[in-house]
Amino acid sequence: MMDMTTMNMNLITAIPEIFMAVMIVFMLLLDAFIDESKKSVNTILTILTLIGGYILQLIVFVPTQISMAFNGMFVLDGLAEGMKLFVYVFSIVVVLYIRQYINDKKFMKGEFYAIFLFAILGMQVMISANNLLILYIGLELFSLALIGLVALNRDSIRSTEAAMKYFILSALASGILLYGISFIFGATNELQLDAVFRSIYAANGQNSGMLVFGLVFIVAGLVFKLGLVPFHMWVPDVYEGASLPATTLIGTVSEIAGVVFIIRFLVGGLVLLSKEWAVMLSVVAFLSVFLGNIVAISQTNIKRLLGYSAIAHMGFIAFGLMTVSVNGISAVLFYVVSYVITALAGFGVLLALSEGGFECEKIEDLSGLSKSHPIYAGIMLLVMFSLAGIPPLVGFYAKFTILSALIEAGYIKSAVFAVIMALIGAFYYLRVVKVMYFDEKDIELRAANTGVISRGVLVVNGGLLLLIGIMPGNLMRFCSYLLTS
Repeated sequence: MMDMTTMNMNLITAIPEIFMAVMIVFMLLLDAFIDESKKSVNTILTILTLIGGYILQLIVFVPTQISMAFNGMFVLDGLAEGMKLFVYVFSIVVVLYIRQYINDKKFMKGEFYAIFLFAILGMQVMISANNLLILYIGLELFSLALIGLVALNRDSIRSTEAAMKYFILSALASGILLYGISFIFGATNELQLDAVFRSIYAANGQNSGMLVFGLVFIVAGLVFKLGLVPFHMWVPDVYEGASLPATTLIGTVSEIAGVVFIIRFLVGGLVLLSKEWAVMLSVVAFLSVFLGNIVAISQTNIKRLLGYSAIAHMGFIAFGLMTVSVNGISAVLFYVVSYVITALAGFGVLLALSEGGFECEKIEDLSGLSKSHPIYAGIMLLVMFSLAGIPPLVGFYAKFTILSALIEAGYIKSAVFAVIMALIGAFYYLRVVKVMYFDEKDIELRAANTGVISRGVLVVNGGLLLLIGIMPGNLMRFCSYLLTS
């Protein structure tokens, strides 16, 4: 039995987040006083901030106990520690990938990196939140930062339109979520997740109508944040309209925070209502896997294609969540980590091929890539095969763990449906591979000078898709440990 320590204002647990907040303020002040020619210092400071946060996260974590701060509203357990470390590492990779793009486009370096770190800070708060309002505050910090990143390219009409759509729909979803939280509070008189669980257990069916009514609104708000059908309409538009750096963050690291957010909310505080919310998740999972894979077939913009692909993959995650089992939730953690690793490699290639004023965003832009840039084509091939779930890549094992959890929980029809949709989805992934290896292009695609470190990280990123796919045991055991610890 773990020793749980709760201190009223134990700030030690939140030191990494405090450090990041201080560094953001410092970077904003510094950016106001340095010349345009020296703006590259912001990239270095961003990486140092993320490395510092990673080191502090390792220091403050005590494996034998669950630490809490701010009167128990902020928790640091195994799940929070592991997912935060993943967020730090993946965020550093994102910075390495987007660095050259931002330098080439002169993309408001100081403002971009500050808002970028605000988004990461919001994710970390979401991951450690143990209170319904703190979950909401972390979500809003994260969402508003993403809206800022999408809107930062003010000269682009598409970016401005995408930011407005995201802002309006995000505000609507946040209002729905807060409305649901008010019903849960009205029924339990509690905001702490563990206290909500105890109150629902002690009530023994009383106020069930109010709880279920609030649950409907909460699930609606949560599935919007993951981009699940029918609250998916913002995903392809934001993916296409945002700049590649903003799309990279939205399509990779943010998925981890969103999944942990739902696990905290539903599996943590509202697990006693699992029969009700599992039915809701099953509906949105079916719709998301179907619509995401079918509509992606007709896409010609690769960012929009990856947006619909993300909807389908989040549908797989919803299938795992609805099992409400240790194996199912462990499979969800493995799936989201492996998906982020895969998506990072894909966006890394697109960023590397966006040189000067050109942005690689159409599928036809990749024509003949195998001849002009065989390494980038090989990495993108691994990405497409992994997303399609072709063995022995990591995407295959990720899908296999979700399907195994579904069958174990008795959802045989759901597993069969997911397999059929995955087979259909393989078509548009293979189409990208066909364009790279069999289509010709008159003008050779030029690659940006991303530097040795960024190219090396991209190659390692691509290699991990194969390595983890062949030897998935360590990552799977680590995900199971995070959940059970």
